Amino acid sequence: MVKIMADKSVRNEILPCFDSDKSLSIHEIQSRLSEQVPERTLRRWLVAEVNKGQLIRTGNKRSTRYQKNFQNQSRPVFKFLQDKSELQQTQILKQIRDFWTHTSTALEGNTLTLGDTHFLLEEGLTVSGKPLKDHQEVVGHAKAIEIMYQSLSQPVTEALCFKLHQAIQTENVNDIYKPYGDWKKEVNGTYTVDSNNQQVYLEYALPEDVPKLMDEIMQTINSANQVSLQQAHVWYARIHVGIVHIHPFWDGNGRIARLLANVPLLKSGLPPIVIPQEKRREYIQLLADYEIAVGKIDISTGVWPQPDLLKAFESFCLQCYQDTRRVLRG
Repeated sequence: MVKIMADKSVRNEILPCFDSDKSLSIHEIQSRLSEQVPERTLRRWLVAEVNKGQLIRTGNKRSTRYQKNFQNQSRPVFKFLQDKSELQQTQILKQIRDFWTHTSTALEGNTLTLGDTHFLLEEGLTVSGKPLKDHQEVVGHAKAIEIMYQSLSQPVTEALCFKLHQAIQTENVNDIYKPYGDWKKEVNGTYTVDSNNQQVYLEYALPEDVPKLMDEIMQTINSANQVSLQQAHVWYARIHVGIVHIHPFWDGNGRIARLLANVPLLKSGLPPIVIPQEKRREYIQLLADYEIAVGKIDISTGVWPQPDLLKAFESFCLQCYQDTRRVLRG
């Protein structure tokens, strides 16, 4: 018991170490603590503070540094948590973070299980035998959720979109045509299979059209006012489809879409919609069917030239929402 109390006392000294906006290395932080703490333990504590939004981490491996997040705000109190104690609210938000992060990264091929994701985010420790990239994706997505929570009182802006992309895009690629926190610079597209089992190439919006089209997305998100539970899946589906059809970034578009599409729900005090990994094939096919039917979009067409074609994806999102709420009621 004495050891646990001592650890807690030292852990509480971490945030006061950052008395300015100067970034610190782990060894500089260690030197400011009243007792020596094993580096592995200190790194775990620092990861926890990063995940809570108290600290910002930059760099990798030996060049990793930490900085106090002076823009950190308290999380909003969501209506769906108002009848819960403070402890229950914290635990449910962690459950959402773990579940949402696991499913969104798993849809993109991440190999960490839900249990692995929880272990990494809670303990700050890696999972043996799993790629470093997978760990970084999970931590980045959890950070993006926290950034989004802290931004709910403000309109969605281009700067927020870029900040979310910087958080989730953890792969280190030094290429001016693959920017972090900026719109894509090159044309992008993908091959898919249509309902006749024929290969079709989907070309996404041109780079020069992205700012205007994403402005339409942001205006739509910001126009949402007190979304009802009955209409939540409609808002989510519309925004989600719009973003993936534009494909505004060189990578990370699915994760960004699944984050931003939940903003109207969260602002209205509702829980997010989470798309389970088990529905991946149906999810990808529905998006492809919609994009094939609508065709390439540009400034002249706008983001949603044929809104009636959204019905199938809306129904899919409704089912996912029902599943999500069952998981959270658990």
